[in-house]
Amino acid sequence: MATEVTIPTVGESITSGVLAAWHVEDGAIVQKDQHLYDLETDKITAEGLAECGGKIHLKVAAGDEVEIGQVAAVIDETVTAPKPEPTQVSSQPPSKSAAETAKVADESLDPLPATSTLPVAEPLMTSVPQLTPSAAMTPLASDQDSPRTTRKRMSPLRKRIAERLVAAQQRTAHLTTFNEVDMSAVLQLRKSHQETFMAKYGVKLGFMSFFIKATVQALKEVPNVNTQIDDDTLIENHYYDIGIAVSTEKGLVVPVVRDCDRRSFAEIEAQILDYAQRARAAQLKLEELEGGVFTITNGGIYGSLLSTPILNPPQSAILGMHTIKERPVVVEGAVVPRPMMYLALSYDHRAIDGKEAVTFLVKLKQLLEEPTLLLFSH
Repeated sequence: MATEVTIPTVGESITSGVLAAWHVEDGAIVQKDQHLYDLETDKITAEGLAECGGKIHLKVAAGDEVEIGQVAAVIDETVTAPKPEPTQVSSQPPSKSAAETAKVADESLDPLPATSTLPVAEPLMTSVPQLTPSAAMTPLASDQDSPRTTRKRMSPLRKRIAERLVAAQQRTAHLTTFNEVDMSAVLQLRKSHQETFMAKYGVKLGFMSFFIKATVQALKEVPNVNTQIDDDTLIENHYYDIGIAVSTEKGLVVPVVRDCDRRSFAEIEAQILDYAQRARAAQLKLEELEGGVFTITNGGIYGSLLSTPILNPPQSAILGMHTIKERPVVVEGAVVPRPMMYLALSYDHRAIDGKEAVTFLVKLKQLLEEPTLLLFSH
C-alpha cells in the first residue's frame, strides 16, 4: 500500500511555500511521525511529519516551490526496516591501553619538547619588488578559485518581510520621534532582585518585561497610540497584546505576548524566552504571530545606538529600544555618568498626532526611570 505525503494546510491565507529541506533521503525507511521536511511559507516554517512508516520516494526536490495539497513524496508501507543483526563482541584486546592513550593525548598538547629552540626567523626583505601595471591588475589566485558573487532566491518569509516593509512606508504617514531614558533604576532593580527572581521563577529578570509593562501603562494613558486604521475607520483597541520582534536566521518574526496588562513580570519573561527559542527552531505557530496591537523591537542587543523602526501594519506604532551607553548627563546641576538608552517611537501620523506620540514616550521614560511606579499601575 502506498501513502501520499501531501503539503498540509498551515493557514487560511497560505496557498504555497518552499520545501526548504528534506530530512530523509530518497529510498530511506521512515517511521510514523518522523520529521520528513521543512516547509517555508511567507509567515512561518512548518515541519512535515510522516503519517505512516515505510520506504519513501521523493517527488520534489529541496528548494522547490510547492502548492498546498501537492504530493511531495510517496511512502510504500509494504517495505519496513530489516531487523538489526546481533552484534558480536570482539575478543581482540584494544590496540592501546587507556593509560597509553591518555599519555599520547597529554603529549599532543605540547608540540615542542621543553629543551627545543624555536627556529631563527629569516631576515626581512630589504626592498619591495615593483609591480608592472599588468601584474597589478591581475586578480589574485583566490579570486579566480571562488565566485565573486552568489545568487540565491529569496525565501517566502524574506519576500513577505520585504513586501510588508515597503507597504508600510508607502501606505502610511510614517514618522519617528525620539527620547532618552536613564536606565539606572532598572539596572539597580535587576541587580538587587535577579538571584531571588531566578530562584523563584526559573527565568532571568530581563529588560523586556519592564518595557512591556511600561508600554501597557503608557497605552492606557495615551489610548490613541493603541489604534488601527481600517479604510476610513479608526479602531481603538482595549486590550494589550504586544508583539516582540525576534531575529532568526531566516528573517524577522514577531510573536505576540497576549494580555500583558494581566501578566506578571515572570510570566512575560517566560513567554518571551519560549518564543525566542521556538522562533529560532522554526517552531512558532501561525496564531502566535497574529493579532498584536503594538510592537517592541530591540536593536540594542546588536549594538544599535539609534534607529527608526518601520511600522508593523496594521498597527499604528512601534517602539525601538537601543543599546545602553554610559553618557555624561546633568543631574541637579552636576555632570555625572549615567547608563542611557535612546528610545524611538515610529507611528502612523494619520492615526496619531505628534503631541500624543511625544506624550507616550515621555510617560514611558517616567515609568522606566521610576520603575516602582509600575507596581501601582492598573
